[in-house]
Amino acid sequence: MEKQLHLNLLASRPPMAGGFQSSSKMKMGPGRKRDFSPLPWSQYFETMEDVEVENENGKDIFRIYCSGSHGPVLLLLHGGGHSALSWAVFTAVICSRINCRVVAMDLRAHGDTKVKNPEDLSADTMAKDIGKVVEVLYGENPPPIMIIGHSMGGAIAVHTATANHIPSLLGLCVIDVVEGTAMDALNSMQNFLRSRPKTFKSLENAIEWSVKSGQIRNIESARVSMGGQVKKCEESSSSPGVSHSIGEGIIEEEEDEEVEEESNKKRMKEDDQEIKKESIFTWRVQLSKTEKYWDGWFRGLSALFLTCPVPKLLLLAGVDRLDKDLTIGQMQGKFQMQVLPQCGHAVHEDAPEKVADALATFMVRHKFTEFKEGYLC
Repeated sequence: MEKQLHLNLLASRPPMAGGFQSSSKMKMGPGRKRDFSPLPWSQYFETMEDVEVENENGKDIFRIYCSGSHGPVLLLLHGGGHSALSWAVFTAVICSRINCRVVAMDLRAHGDTKVKNPEDLSADTMAKDIGKVVEVLYGENPPPIMIIGHSMGGAIAVHTATANHIPSLLGLCVIDVVEGTAMDALNSMQNFLRSRPKTFKSLENAIEWSVKSGQIRNIESARVSMGGQVKKCEESSSSPGVSHSIGEGIIEEEEDEEVEEESNKKRMKEDDQEIKKESIFTWRVQLSKTEKYWDGWFRGLSALFLTCPVPKLLLLAGVDRLDKDLTIGQMQGKFQMQVLPQCGHAVHEDAPEKVADALATFMVRHKFTEFKEGYLC
């Protein structure tokens, strides 16, 4: 059971106990039709911007989403396969709690970021990317910055902090990634990635899958963030294998098991005709191809986290995530920890208000900022 809970470190795995059922046949209740239509980024962030960074091979362009005009900067780093949009609902909540500025960025090869070498997802390269984006945004005198990362982004946040790529670093918050359980989970990650649908009939279909599978338990967050995880297929819809993989998606899975063979054939023929008219969506990031970097993201992470000299906050979906080094460090008071139960791996998406409350309290306690006037904590 513990291993299953930690297979989410690159991409969120459906929870096997509590919360949403893992079965795709989960019923939503009689007469209740849920809205799986996508929501725009502009409902949660104030601005969207492309930041150009000079590199040896030319220019890399990083997509960022921003909110707020004063206070410390919260630099938000998403997990593997996700995008800055995974922070959308959280951003709206945290900006209502404290005086702060938010910068959520699409990491290398993720979301709408475009780089010359998207194959290089090493911790060192991604940490340098973050330092360069901060330099372009703020020059030689950046404002105080609190770096916050989830899963892979949490690991990259630690590497960024320990390499001193952000000289004005105020604090560090890592969400649901711990070295011990991360390393244990990597052996099973490829099997999990193969178990996901390869394509979706539409963005709505992808959103529906993410909610009903339990990848994202908050339907509002799924509606804004899944657009950053999937994209329209570049290949023709008549390409071999496309209709087959669609058949493995959630729409097909919800049919009763006792459907007659003749009805199956008829439906497949209708689906083939329908597919030709529709856009097919697939994952933006082929996470299985990033395997050679997994060890570098997570090995030694606990020791690095503990050596960061700034105040640190660790938010976990379950107390069983702690490994030996962090258990000792926590007993020694080297960081603050909070467990947010009833959450899946995407803690900040499943419970944005709880994460915002924990972070706001942490930042006010350390005198990094103040609660907004009129906000009752």
